Amino acid sequence: MTIHWCGTGLSAIPGLRRLIEAGHEVTVWNRTLDKAQAAVGDLTQDIRVFDIDTLGEALSAGDLIVSMLPGDWHVPLAELAIAKSAHFVSSSYISPEMKALGDKAQAAGVCLVNEVGLDPGIDHLMAHDLVADYRASGAYDAENVLSFTSYCGGVPKEPNAFRYKFSWAPVGVLKALRSPSTSIKQFSELNVQRPWDAISDYIAPLPTPESFEVYPNRDSRPFMADYQFDPAWKVKDFVRGTLRLNGWAEAWADIFAEVGDASDARLAEIAEGLLAENAYAEGEPDRVILCVALKAERDGVPVWHKTWVMDAWGDARGSAMARLVSVPVSMAVEAVLAREISPGVSAAPSDPKLVGRMMEQVQTLAQHLMVVDHLS
Repeated sequence: MTIHWCGTGLSAIPGLRRLIEAGHEVTVWNRTLDKAQAAVGDLTQDIRVFDIDTLGEALSAGDLIVSMLPGDWHVPLAELAIAKSAHFVSSSYISPEMKALGDKAQAAGVCLVNEVGLDPGIDHLMAHDLVADYRASGAYDAENVLSFTSYCGGVPKEPNAFRYKFSWAPVGVLKALRSPSTSIKQFSELNVQRPWDAISDYIAPLPTPESFEVYPNRDSRPFMADYQFDPAWKVKDFVRGTLRLNGWAEAWADIFAEVGDASDARLAEIAEGLLAENAYAEGEPDRVILCVALKAERDGVPVWHKTWVMDAWGDARGSAMARLVSVPVSMAVEAVLAREISPGVSAAPSDPKLVGRMMEQVQTLAQHLMVVDHLS
């Protein structure tokens, strides 16, 4: 079985190198040969120019496609995988078009695994672990009131005036700011048209607690079912959101004022300028913070409250963002090849054995990773 890894961008390399170094048969596909050679040329010469037709000719039944390409490529590559009885893995959110391939994938006996990077990905693993832990606890009661929060952010380890540096495409960052969100707050839906309309403070329970700015993103509601919340549970708060350094909203005020109505051409122009001024320097460490919490209350009093807390930063191994996005992808690839994931469209696994094994590997990727029991 050959792994066809497509894309050698900033967030792809550690996971790709891990698979090659582990002895898997990997063919690397990239639009620019020079970049791929620079990334993994010391480990393999099986590097080809990405072309979906050429990839299709090389693909055999039982092979696996990894897409670390822009999101527009995911569905065409997943469709190709189904046609060739091959599997597919990406770190991106499951789009409606991807979800619609579920029946075909099951009929073909192939896995289309998505949402196995950092966020989405590691956050899902943490959520599954917390929900399973809570269900098994003595505090579990279907009448408890639950609050769930999941905040993730990539920030510069050494804060700059702009309170942010770009570890992925700036245009993508700007377009994300134009996306509305829906979450649950105080038992009601909170609909927000723009992130800057719902910024709040958050104290991350790190060894030395730190304050950040956070805001909800996308539609959090479907994840209640994904995380196996019982539909009868009383959910007070449920939000998946983004974390930023304090001062981010003020530093970005001019961006907010323009980005909402800017044309795609103008967005690209803004992005180019921002990247020139706020890119990471060679060897400069980034930082990733991820906090996923579940709290159960009875009569207004917490009876169960735990938070997974991760703090990671760039080091001699490279950027934290690259490690935390691509290494979980590589672990998902191995799980698919070992037939530990069922055919069809799926996100990060909820099986306790897989969750535990993947979190053990994540432990090696972060400088700080632990579960905080707020009631102990």
